[in-house]
Amino acid sequence: MSKPADAQQYFAPRLEDLHDPFLMTDMERAVERIERAIAGNEMIWIHGDYDVDGTASTAMLVEFLRSLGANVCYYIPDRLSEGYGISTQSINAALEHRAQLLITVDCGITSSEVLTYAQSRGLDVIICDHHEPGDCLPPAFAILDPLIPDCPYPFKHLAACGVTFKLIEAICIRRGMHQRAFEYLDYVAIASAADIVPLVGENRILVAHGLRKLNTDPRPGFRGLIDCVGADYGSITTSSIVYGIAPRINAAGRLGDARRAVEMMLQPNPVLAFRIAQSLEHDNRKRRSFDEITFDQARQQAEQIMATQQRRSLVLHSPSWHPGVIGIVASRLVERFHVPTILLTSSDGIAKGSARSIRNFDIHAALKQCESLLIEFGGHKYAAGLALHPDNIPLLAEQFERIAHQQITEDMLLPELTIDAPMQLTELTPSLLEILPRFAPYGFNNNKPLFLATGVHLVGNLRPNGRNQFRFRTLQSNFAIDAVATFSSDKAAVVQQSPMFSMIFSIEEEARGVPLLRVRDVRPGDSPPNQN
Repeated sequence: MSKPADAQQYFAPRLEDLHDPFLMTDMERAVERIERAIAGNEMIWIHGDYDVDGTASTAMLVEFLRSLGANVCYYIPDRLSEGYGISTQSINAALEHRAQLLITVDCGITSSEVLTYAQSRGLDVIICDHHEPGDCLPPAFAILDPLIPDCPYPFKHLAACGVTFKLIEAICIRRGMHQRAFEYLDYVAIASAADIVPLVGENRILVAHGLRKLNTDPRPGFRGLIDCVGADYGSITTSSIVYGIAPRINAAGRLGDARRAVEMMLQPNPVLAFRIAQSLEHDNRKRRSFDEITFDQARQQAEQIMATQQRRSLVLHSPSWHPGVIGIVASRLVERFHVPTILLTSSDGIAKGSARSIRNFDIHAALKQCESLLIEFGGHKYAAGLALHPDNIPLLAEQFERIAHQQITEDMLLPELTIDAPMQLTELTPSLLEILPRFAPYGFNNNKPLFLATGVHLVGNLRPNGRNQFRFRTLQSNFAIDAVATFSSDKAAVVQQSPMFSMIFSIEEEARGVPLLRVRDVRPGDSPPNQN
């Protein structure tokens, strides 16, 4: 932030600072075509995805268009039998319902073949997507995606729900009811936090105002989830979404029918919405057990590979792994081994999986270099999905590793914590604790501030506080404060056995505003680590 105006916009995100939705390529055409469909009572077919971003985008657009009197049906593909993206099954279902307009949300930008089929059957197509386009854009009446070539829209990092919101905003502007669009920002906040888009610029504005709605006036579908999570109204944050709300929405598609998530969001009856939320809570508990089984098996594979070879990537496969947890486990493996990881399972002769990356390694671009081995792929710089024939998995592992060796430096393989400022614990004053929340909402590219304290002592002992988690009291310059940390045995030993240690931490609040340190790393002695 180089100007006072930048700081003002950061600390007080204003809806007035949102970009004009009509700056997006094809927005005018999309609005005109939807208005024509509403006026003519045409069937509008919305095809979404089974994750949080896809289901939230679908529910939001269905709810909005129905409120305008539109004739709308939606379709969410089955994760196991259909997989990601627009499918011929959806196109044929749309035709059976005599749909004339198809709107894809969170997919479609790389679906040239199937959208050519849709066009040949007389369907007009509007694409609302945020993924990287391929070399050729698919045939469509309108394509809304800030990443397509020459799109002048200034902000390139919207979630799919953000792109879909801009379409809603444009329709509201055309109808002279701009404020009406902001009623849907709770959808955008949940989808944007869950999809790990950068919480800067326009996303920061959308999420900040969406969180206010979640905390003051959540719709019944979200209220049921919030009750299941046990979150307190008024204190719901992006962390509440990422670790509480989003996994339960995702559980609908991971272990069953993702349409349950859409129906829950659309449900106006609080009792019925809560019942659906409870079923998702049940599925999420089952999902956790699948997570642990898959992670343990994949970790053992990875340890064997890493012990025998100097690798900078992992490609792991087992036909027994549940496809609903592949992405989650791939992310956990990246945290564990800190190399780009592709995790695959297979059924019906096709291997499908998820790819997750590390800092500064573009995994989507790497998969593009392996395109000849793949049936399909798509995604972002840090996360992607792919499918291939199982016979090609060894070739993919070899080629992916070669790309990783060419592009990944030794520094990139080191886990990194960026310290925002050194701090004396005596600086934890009420005024600081009042200012810090203004840096929220936190998320990708706007992380919670990390501080460094040196010359810290342990008071008493480490007390177990869950699996590998400890609570303890720290002391520096006669100022004592409680801390929590998730520690390996060697890190716990640093705290217990060192006469003095340095620690990197963030600041949280417990009940009644009491500050609590969340320690991220420690090292013996009182000298600071190398700062970035």
